[in-house]
Amino acid sequence: MLELTGIGKSFPGVRALDQISLTFRPGVVHALMGENGAGKSTLMKIITGIYQPDEGQVCLNGAEVHFKNYRDAVDHEISMVSQEIQVIPEATVAENIVLDRLDKFGRYGVVNWKKVNETAAQYLNMVGLNLDPAQKIGGLTAAQKQLIQIAKALSCNARYILLDEPTSSLTGYEAQTLLDIVRKLKQDQVGVIFISHKIEEVLKSCDKVSVLRDGKFVGTKDCDSVSRSDIVRMMIGRNEDIAHKGFLDVRDEKVLEAKDVTVYGQFDHLNMYLKKGEILGLSGLVGSGRTEFVRLLIGVDKMDEGEVRVNGKKAEIHSLQDALDKYRIGYVTENRKEEGLILYNTVGFNLTIGIWKRLANRFRRINTKEEQRTICDMIRKMEVKTPDEKTKVSSLSGGNQQKISIGKWLAAQCDILIIDEPTVGVDIGAKEYIHDLIWDLADKEHKSIILISSDMPELISLSRRILVFNEQKIVGEINNLNEREWSYADVSEKIGEFLA
Repeated sequence: MLELTGIGKSFPGVRALDQISLTFRPGVVHALMGENGAGKSTLMKIITGIYQPDEGQVCLNGAEVHFKNYRDAVDHEISMVSQEIQVIPEATVAENIVLDRLDKFGRYGVVNWKKVNETAAQYLNMVGLNLDPAQKIGGLTAAQKQLIQIAKALSCNARYILLDEPTSSLTGYEAQTLLDIVRKLKQDQVGVIFISHKIEEVLKSCDKVSVLRDGKFVGTKDCDSVSRSDIVRMMIGRNEDIAHKGFLDVRDEKVLEAKDVTVYGQFDHLNMYLKKGEILGLSGLVGSGRTEFVRLLIGVDKMDEGEVRVNGKKAEIHSLQDALDKYRIGYVTENRKEEGLILYNTVGFNLTIGIWKRLANRFRRINTKEEQRTICDMIRKMEVKTPDEKTKVSSLSGGNQQKISIGKWLAAQCDILIIDEPTVGVDIGAKEYIHDLIWDLADKEHKSIILISSDMPELISLSRRILVFNEQKIVGEINNLNEREWSYADVSEKIGEFLA
């Protein structure tokens, strides 16, 4: 078994882990949960040798081990799939899969590429990817890259595999494929440590769940004898609040309209409007066309026919920069890691990158005092947990990264904000904060918001009108959410009728 005893780890000004003791066993899928910043990722990095503990022991099969780096952990049959997509874009799919043991595929400095590709194909098949092992990985989707990282971990023949938010970038079908792989690993007596914010996923797929809070161990429960509300209380120390938010003062004026938007072979004359102070929800399965549709509105992708009107006038939007500069429209992408943030730059850089034009004088020099004031204001407003504004965004938790992704557009003083999957991969506490923020933007600041979400309670709690997408069509509308309080069951049933 893999046993942690009294693990402690501190960083400047932060006690990340405090006397953590846990045991993981072969053939057991053991979930690790907690809010962002609870210490989960730090603990995983200690298990895999990326960090060394300040105190405590790591024991494997009864013997204490000291991993100096990740390669040491791999040599001891421990592998990890990071939440961050970590691939080499210019390398092939096969090279990425066998990267940690490429030296095993050749002699005298000559690599047997045929064997490399054959081995990679075997593990690609295991994760359900029909790809050429010899193609470069750079042009693949985030979901494909995530599955390739999982194939890489499987290729190490590890006895313990650590999965950090493994389904956060996957569609429902791909996530199910992954969970099928996890069940097969369990049958093969592999120990799986499964980090996820998706409580229902954990209860369905895992045997045990352990919870950390503020770097401390809260408890371990059997998944067949614990409820969602039990886990939430363990994570945040109180009950989850997903109550109806109330009613909005939605004005009659239409701030954004899409008329007969058409992309040949994809969308056929779609129409939509957004009113002043409204939160408009877009519901539908992954791949139903929600994200693709809004990207047409802001000029990221091109439509073949149709027009967009802003405040009643035809808009000329050819890029996201046009949308922001000309019409004060912002877009919080669902893919914050690859599109929304520059992870290896600073918090301050990311928060102000969208407003450099506004901060520059006529000599194109940034007003550094105004820039610093904006950064400090946004860190405070978004309640970002960071040592300072010079901290790299990559070192922050997923919830804090998402706050920065949203804060970037708030700093740009957008009047219309399109927010795509705002709480994917964030914890319960950060989710509640983001919900309150979105609501206040509409309720107190009269911003107009398009909310794309696959989280039904989130959609019902925040939206005051919902459009239902299916197969690149708008198949229904629920338009009286701002007139009376609907239950989760009522809205779910109505959406199900539209999809049927």
